[in-house]
Amino acid sequence: MTKKDFYEILGVSKSASTDEIKSAYRKLAMKYHPDRNPGNKESEEMFKECAEAYEVLSDPQKRQRYDQFGHQGVNQGGFSGFNDVNDIFSHFGDIFGGFGGGSIFDEFFGGNSSSRRRGRSHGIPGSDMKITLKLTYEEIAEGTEKTVKIKKLKTCGTCSGTGAKPGSGQTTCSVCNGTGEIRQVSRSIFGQFVNVSECHNCRGEGKIIKDKCPDCNGDGREKSEETVNVKVPSGVSEGQYIPLKGKGNAGTRGGHAGDLLIFIEEAKHAYFIRDNDDIILNLSISISDAILGAEVVVPTLNGKAKLKIEPGTQSGSILRMRDKGIRHLNSGGRGDQLVKIHIFIPKKISAKEKTILKDLEKSDNFNPDSKDSRGFFKSMFS
Repeated sequence: MTKKDFYEILGVSKSASTDEIKSAYRKLAMKYHPDRNPGNKESEEMFKECAEAYEVLSDPQKRQRYDQFGHQGVNQGGFSGFNDVNDIFSHFGDIFGGFGGGSIFDEFFGGNSSSRRRGRSHGIPGSDMKITLKLTYEEIAEGTEKTVKIKKLKTCGTCSGTGAKPGSGQTTCSVCNGTGEIRQVSRSIFGQFVNVSECHNCRGEGKIIKDKCPDCNGDGREKSEETVNVKVPSGVSEGQYIPLKGKGNAGTRGGHAGDLLIFIEEAKHAYFIRDNDDIILNLSISISDAILGAEVVVPTLNGKAKLKIEPGTQSGSILRMRDKGIRHLNSGGRGDQLVKIHIFIPKKISAKEKTILKDLEKSDNFNPDSKDSRGFFKSMFS
């Protein structure tokens, strides 16, 4: 099934600012919120579509990929949408932030929306992790698969992430009575507002651990080392990143794990310079090859290839080798290899070579014509 355009879903133009995108999403999220449309599958689906559109368009890098390559671009980057509304509530930390830290939905749903969301997604989400992956031009040109080792926090095997000593259990928080929230009512000339904040005693969990787990000291997580496979598409560039959902640090008390962000770094190449998906090779040739022409062997990203030097090739000329560059990201075709010619001029020559050059200098073929700068200055001062 063809996905709808993200800009159309939010009802904004392609030049919309971040604030305009956020404002449009807030309005649509309120309209299609599950608490406002109980049991309405169509509204729930619209709620998910709006969240996916906002997730991409609110992120500058994802938005750039989407503008350039469409849905295929963001899918290649590791974004695959949300499975259900619980995923959405746990993913966006502050898009619904309203008065006094409460939810914007509190204004419409009597202040109960926040607690309902908390009930759907228990615990504290784990933090994201960032690592750098250095790639050669050869790997970038064709795409590659890498195996990396990371040190992270995983769910404690002794207490299964509860943080409690096995068999000890938990008690209801006496400060918030198990709600995980502290509510304060304030009045102003505009009416009554309910400010909702996380309970400081139980960190919003509603439960207090009786006896801490001896292995994780109540955190619910332990240090570990994990091997992760990373599929890198062709055409990636330095500064871009590949998100691996759920591969970051584990959450506590059943919270979602964070993501692992793989940032791309390009290794310096011995021969080539990258220009988007083209690669540039500086090639020095002899004076005789430039004059007479030649066939030379040059390096490429996947081996070697023959290159024809036409007779009379000038220094600074650029010869194009089609389809010898880097494969385009998320599209067919690839860049070219551009060979910039430099004519080698020796610094020292023998007496015999000097004599030969003096003889050649007498030939008209080895002198600039009258239109050359030397001919111009000669006519000016003669």
